[in-house]
Amino acid sequence: MDNRPIGVFDSGIGGLTVVDALAKSLPNETIYYVGDTARVPYGNKSKSRIQQYSEEIITWLNKKDCKIIIVACNTASALALKYLSSIFSIPIIGVIESGVNRGILMSKNNRIAVLGTSATIRSNEYEKRIKAAKPGTLVVSQACPLFVPLAEEGWIEGKIPMQIAAHYLAKIKQEGVDTVILGCTHYPLLKRTISKTLGAKVNLVDSGDAVVKNVTLTLEKTNGFSSGDNGKIKCYVTDAPSLFDDIASSFCFKKTEQAIQIDL
Repeated sequence: MDNRPIGVFDSGIGGLTVVDALAKSLPNETIYYVGDTARVPYGNKSKSRIQQYSEEIITWLNKKDCKIIIVACNTASALALKYLSSIFSIPIIGVIESGVNRGILMSKNNRIAVLGTSATIRSNEYEKRIKAAKPGTLVVSQACPLFVPLAEEGWIEGKIPMQIAAHYLAKIKQEGVDTVILGCTHYPLLKRTISKTLGAKVNLVDSGDAVVKNVTLTLEKTNGFSSGDNGKIKCYVTDAPSLFDDIASSFCFKKTEQAIQIDL
């Protein structure tokens, strides 16, 4: 058994949906979450800068003796994961690879849509990885920038979210996709609204759930599950923690400890 914590990081608060999925499936595991709130968003930063920020965070988590690291940020997963895996020996799992693998398994008609922030969609990383893994797959990519503020303000259901979802998802409905990857860690909060818009027959791939499967497989291979009976969630942020604490419960339903500000 391995009672060391699992490390998770994101540019802000959205990665707590991944923490939530982990806490539900692996309740005995202690999780250390780092939100780089002083430098959010990553989407407008250069590749070298994102690699630098990600390396600094993983170095900090390594000092906390984490046994596995999850990059719960689509931008960092797209632009820094390969670099990070080359310089750290600790297992590192990204949200993009997890979502892609799960999406390909779930799709029956090889027509997959990806929803993401403008930066993630511009990177074209999901489409490249899906087509590399399964050539011939139709990939429909759609940026949904307003989904992030809706999630952070708690506007996840109702008339306004439905209208916005209908606007963003019209093209996806026309293309007849059977699987949609939620390519932003904020988007799982809008699952019901997205599902209502697309219809119950369309599969939604939650990156958090997909990551859990990868983490579980990794821990099984190393016999690395915790022997504890009540894992804790410890949160660390790079800016003042007050706003983070105010909305953390909307993203993660297991109680998190009060966030602590750190200097990387």
